Amino acid sequence: MDIRSKRAQTKENNRRVILDAARGVFGRDGYRTATVRDIINATPLASGTFYNYFRSKEEVYAALRDEVAHEVRPVLRAERQRARTADDFIAGTFRTFLSQAQQRAQSLAAIDLRDDQMLAGMRMIVMGGDDLRRDIEAAAERGLFAKPDAELLAAAIVGIAFEVADVMRQRQHMDVNSAARFCTELVLRGVASLPMVEADR
Repeated sequence: MDIRSKRAQTKENNRRVILDAARGVFGRDGYRTATVRDIINATPLASGTFYNYFRSKEEVYAALRDEVAHEVRPVLRAERQRARTADDFIAGTFRTFLSQAQQRAQSLAAIDLRDDQMLAGMRMIVMGGDDLRRDIEAAAERGLFAKPDAELLAAAIVGIAFEVADVMRQRQHMDVNSAARFCTELVLRGVASLPMVEADR
């Protein structure tokens, strides 16, 4: 490995160390409470090293958010583009996102800010709200839906998906497929179609 490659590898490793530390700190302390000092203290790096990569905790947060979005959004789009029915489209979106959320629970917990102005924007970025809106419009053109208000439907799907993912994190044992079925029924057929819950839960 030449010197340039070694430097690039060191830079990538340092950036990764900072992001991993921030994920843990944000998840443990919450974004509002966490400080740059907390993130630095969670790494083995010298304090000045942080500022070679990020200027603030906001930049670290944005990097974590964009990293999750980069991993999740293409998978969601591929699933929706395979859909042949409205059920396939909606169920595939929910099932894929909830599965991804389960696999990336720590990352989502770190960036899913409660009662914060950045919350709605983060959710739309991670799930690709604009992609979803365009896919809904394209699906309507293909005859999968009557033409809905694609912007409102996309926003509703994103909100439901994240809130259900949060409940799944809290319950820890909730099945992705049953949660996705619940969300799909709610969106496509309404509350009256939802299964009754057992009294002892």
